[in-house]
Amino acid sequence: MNKKQWPLVLSGILILSLMPSVYAQDAPQWPAFHGPDRSNKSMETGLLSEWPAEGPELLWTISGLGKGYSTVSIVDNFIFTAGTEGQHTVVFAFDLEGKLLWKKPNGQSWSTQMSHARAYNGSRSTPTYSDGVVYHLADLGRLAAFDAGTGNELWSMELREEFDAEIPEYGYAESIYIEGDRLYCCPAGSKAYIICLDKRTGRLIWANKNIDGTVGFSSLVMFDHGGHRQLAGLSSNSIFALDAKSGGLLWQVDYENSRSNNVCDPIFHDGYLFASSGYGKGSILLKLGGHRISPETVWQTELMDNHHGGVILHEGYLYGAGHNSRGWFCLDFLTGKEQWKAGGKGSITFADGMLYCLDERGIIRLVKASPESYGLVSEFEVPSGGAGFHWAHPVVCGCRLYIRHQDKLFVYDISARESPEN
Repeated sequence: MNKKQWPLVLSGILILSLMPSVYAQDAPQWPAFHGPDRSNKSMETGLLSEWPAEGPELLWTISGLGKGYSTVSIVDNFIFTAGTEGQHTVVFAFDLEGKLLWKKPNGQSWSTQMSHARAYNGSRSTPTYSDGVVYHLADLGRLAAFDAGTGNELWSMELREEFDAEIPEYGYAESIYIEGDRLYCCPAGSKAYIICLDKRTGRLIWANKNIDGTVGFSSLVMFDHGGHRQLAGLSSNSIFALDAKSGGLLWQVDYENSRSNNVCDPIFHDGYLFASSGYGKGSILLKLGGHRISPETVWQTELMDNHHGGVILHEGYLYGAGHNSRGWFCLDFLTGKEQWKAGGKGSITFADGMLYCLDERGIIRLVKASPESYGLVSEFEVPSGGAGFHWAHPVVCGCRLYIRHQDKLFVYDISARESPEN
């Protein structure tokens, strides 16, 4: 941790304790990557069940985000995202009309000269909001906390230096997890693979170095099982779970694809843990046992080998895209049986009974979330924000659809409610 930041940390905490929270509990909220519970499902209703032929109304566009694949976090009147300016990663804050409130640098951005990966340069991680503070893990491992209202940096830490970690092949991509006063993330160094910090100060609470592999690029999930709060994630070659309170390793299962880069977040439901990975690995469902007992494999399939677009669990069925098994899939959660397949590949979110499927080439489709068939309702083409695939995950919040593509953020009105008469 940057010790010079301690006075600022203390003053920031004092300010936050004296000011009203910027977070309104009754306002639409999407405070972190994949939402408040990491399910990637919005609970909003009253949304358009069909779009006009040209797509829903484009309310406004933000430009100037630079390169990257960060999506947005939304709390009250704030929109947070990350991008690049020159060689630096930048955290941005906008209001709900697209006005820039502040922007702050957060270390050097990741870039490469590898011919196959030059288009992948730019930000990865999505900012996480908690109790008036925005947290962000930058591409090269700088973890920082910013006052949500002003952008003032409260504390920072260089994960690679603190925990003796190498720069991941494609930079850090994890969106950090916060619960209560604790912050969890994976530096994947020799001194710690995963750490738990005090979110207010950056103080280390525990560190676990018993996880095999390097950075997996996925983000952590939290759940209750067997009377314990558990933390699960994917390294480059395994699926693992820890005791969230102590950091003790509960179990670890080998799970490695041909590129050693597991990206998709795991999904926990009713005693089962689902994971998926691209480059031919496929999907797996594990049945969790007792405390520190290795889970049992229920099924495994090469279908829906999710690259990095995310998977939705809804009413007993999984929805997502495959990589080598190219296409959009619906699988039965408990059996892995294919229900349907459709052409395409991309990222996904869910709201009001519908799937929002963003193809990596820029076509977004509105699809009924049903195992009966691929129920395509509407589609339109998203404008370009620069070179590269449409890999940033779409977000539905406040009856709006947010789609990031490189330098631009596009915001659409998807409310089905009629405006009140003047």
